[in-house]
Amino acid sequence: MKLTYHGHACFLLESDGTSILIDPFDEQAGYPFPDVRPAAVVVSHEHFDHNHVQVAKGSPKVIRGLRDAGRDWAEIREQVGPVVITTVRTYHDPTQGSQRGKNAVLIFEGEGLRVVHAGDLGHGLSKDQISGVGRVDALMIPVGGFYTIGPKDADAVIGQLRPRVAIPMHYKTDVNKEWPIGTLDEFLRGKPRAKQVGKTATLTPAALPVEPEIWVLKP
Repeated sequence: MKLTYHGHACFLLESDGTSILIDPFDEQAGYPFPDVRPAAVVVSHEHFDHNHVQVAKGSPKVIRGLRDAGRDWAEIREQVGPVVITTVRTYHDPTQGSQRGKNAVLIFEGEGLRVVHAGDLGHGLSKDQISGVGRVDALMIPVGGFYTIGPKDADAVIGQLRPRVAIPMHYKTDVNKEWPIGTLDEFLRGKPRAKQVGKTATLTPAALPVEPEIWVLKP
């Protein structure tokens, strides 16, 4: 399985010839649009920096973690090619959605791997949410704070889910430097098991690290 980072919270997941675009942003995010023709587009919640499904070329299947324009969670169990997609109900803030609404944690299973995209998670996880997510081989997790969990809470969620690989996302860069979110350096500070991977990471069960690592992907 391959994960290619396109910036902010947008990734392209590829498995056995099937590609799935996750949380595409619109022009306000500042990053170049991905030039992709995926089989499906999956959206964790209905905010402009995560739901710009029009960017995908062709006629992909659109799978939304929320329904009714983001007011409620959808019941998701879909299969796109070899990849099974499910969700866990969470919130965009620490006050059960009163500030920013709901969020769906996205789970992708294929090739013997369980890959999780946390969307705009805004809080630590309950026991039921941890159980619902289950085993995590790779976790794409927001770390910038303000709109989502920040470094401290991201560390706590990583401790709850214990992924073999954590991939930070949703942080300040040169293209969104006016946004009130933190930088990647703030999350990485003091963490010895972090490595630069490049734009694309290849995941296989055999190649997962024995000790948990942070993999930094750069768009």
